[in-house]
Amino acid sequence: MASPGRRVVVVGATGNVGTSVVQAFGADPRVDSILGLARRLPKWSPAKTRWASADIGDESTDLTEHFAGADAVIHLAWLFQPTHHPATTWRTNVHGSSRVFDAAAAAGVPALIYAPFVGAYSPGPKDRIVDESWPTHGWPESALCREKAYVERVLDAFELQHPEIRVVRLRPGFILKREAAGEQHRLFRGPLVPKRLTHPERMPALPAVPGMRYQALHTHDAAEAFRQATVRTVHGAFNLAAEPVVDAPMLAEMFGARTFPLPGWPARAAVSAAWRTHLLRTPPSLFDAVLHFPIMDTSRAQRELDWTPRYTVQEALQEWLAGLHENASMPTPPLASSTERASRGRVEVGAWKT
Repeated sequence: MASPGRRVVVVGATGNVGTSVVQAFGADPRVDSILGLARRLPKWSPAKTRWASADIGDESTDLTEHFAGADAVIHLAWLFQPTHHPATTWRTNVHGSSRVFDAAAAAGVPALIYAPFVGAYSPGPKDRIVDESWPTHGWPESALCREKAYVERVLDAFELQHPEIRVVRLRPGFILKREAAGEQHRLFRGPLVPKRLTHPERMPALPAVPGMRYQALHTHDAAEAFRQATVRTVHGAFNLAAEPVVDAPMLAEMFGARTFPLPGWPARAAVSAAWRTHLLRTPPSLFDAVLHFPIMDTSRAQRELDWTPRYTVQEALQEWLAGLHENASMPTPPLASSTERASRGRVEVGAWKT
């Protein structure tokens, strides 16, 4: 008689990464069932998946009952907005994450998979790569990075208290796919920044800001790493990113544009002014953090997860831009198109993890 397949729970299953993770598990014959948790239930029926509503930051929500009998919990839930009200993001991102970890332990879940993001790392070099042993204290002025770093410390203590649980931390760069472009535009740029400004033909020249080098990957590639981390008996941290590193020369070549040098201070001043006046949703502290993100070595993921990105960074960016201008969407609340959102008469102040 064949042994039963795995049961997995995906917390924050309706966002950019969550939807791709659910699809990856749905196509894996070793996975029998998937429970997707989200604050708002989607009108989407992927294979092997059922849904339940849960707010991880709400003390009245019993997460343990959702995790009972699971072989793995994949924690993706995260609020990026509202950046002007960090107490709100802390409630979900730190307090909520702690509740997820505690509930996984109480339910006896054998594996916990979490996505800290490159923002958990302390400032690092741009001219060489660093592995997973690089310190994870974040950029202190950024709420996003502080929260990511704090949760890393929570997990450190959790692992000491629960050595019986296999804990995996996947640290990706920026994660992109076609259907998430609209959500990410709303989260980081905001509705007052026109999409037409992101057309390549409208960018004849790109600013080359010192230190503005970062990594990215396609969401489907990130989801494959989550699947592999679940079905393999690995533990610890893994960096995730595709090639090449994103910088002004790479973007200029991609768009057929030229570059011009721009010091960091006027760029930051412009971001700061736009954020203070609510024209832009990206805070200046995150701009500073990106300037200090290290360049990650992904060789451990390649060795131990048998993971190699299928998409180059250019391919992921081209697809993301196409999705932005096509108003691409999925039938989940975070990834709904602007037309669908307007028809519901709702204004988003936050979304599950991208």
